Amino acid sequence: MADTYANPEILVSADWVVDHLNDPKVRIVESDEDILLYDLAHVPGSVRIDWQGDLQDQLIRDYVNAEKFAAICARAGIANDTTVVFYGDKSNWWACYAFWAFKLFGHDDCRVMNGGRKLWFDQGRPTTTEIPKYAPTHYTVKGSIPERIRILRDEVLTHAQAGRPLIDVRSPKEFTGEKLHMEDYPQEGALRGGHIPGAKNVPWTRAVNDDGTFKSAAELRAIFETEIGLKPSDPVVAYCRIGERSSLTWFVLTYLLGYPNARNYDGSWTEWGNLVGAPIAKGA
Repeated sequence: MADTYANPEILVSADWVVDHLNDPKVRIVESDEDILLYDLAHVPGSVRIDWQGDLQDQLIRDYVNAEKFAAICARAGIANDTTVVFYGDKSNWWACYAFWAFKLFGHDDCRVMNGGRKLWFDQGRPTTTEIPKYAPTHYTVKGSIPERIRILRDEVLTHAQAGRPLIDVRSPKEFTGEKLHMEDYPQEGALRGGHIPGAKNVPWTRAVNDDGTFKSAAELRAIFETEIGLKPSDPVVAYCRIGERSSLTWFVLTYLLGYPNARNYDGSWTEWGNLVGAPIAKGA
């Protein structure tokens, strides 16, 4: 039905989290753009997983390997059968990014707390500064699905040249090439501004409400299907600047709207805008 998410169980409420704060089978994970927020206060029992310091190999600008990922999970008390619930700032940008990274390594039960950190604090939910300690687990990476949810630059070029759907989720001025980053951020990261030829601009902000929650399924379908013309069977690629905003759109397409062939281009504009010979377009 148009008013129902394709996978409603993937999106949990703040009430659900409150009811499971002491559930040993559930681990709450905070992942923020501003990594200092966790130290100021966080959901009781939640652990911090830093998108940059934990999930990325800084030498190769790629994800950590399976051994390091397993160590992150073991340290956080996450087992293979743990339900991992992600939340964070910026309407869950980095929560969705961490969710996506966990899916790259094949973790089965991942959820997102609707509204993220903003809604939790706005509603006066319980918080703490205490850092929890959990008994280490033995985590085994049993399999990964990167080819199903991730796309690399050479594949993106082929995808674009074939005229397949590309969604640029950055701000309009980033899309046109007027800016290299969002307003009020340092204008850095790429030598060229613009967008991948053929991409349509659907800023990530259109998918969320002012309180940080996701818009209804009907509202999301109106944006992506009625306005943009996507179909659930389409092989669609989302990208932004470094992959976090597009992770949110990928989450919307994959889990809330049920698109089985959506992929995230995490290299995004920081990679594409610096590639020698990569075609770009400017303007709307």
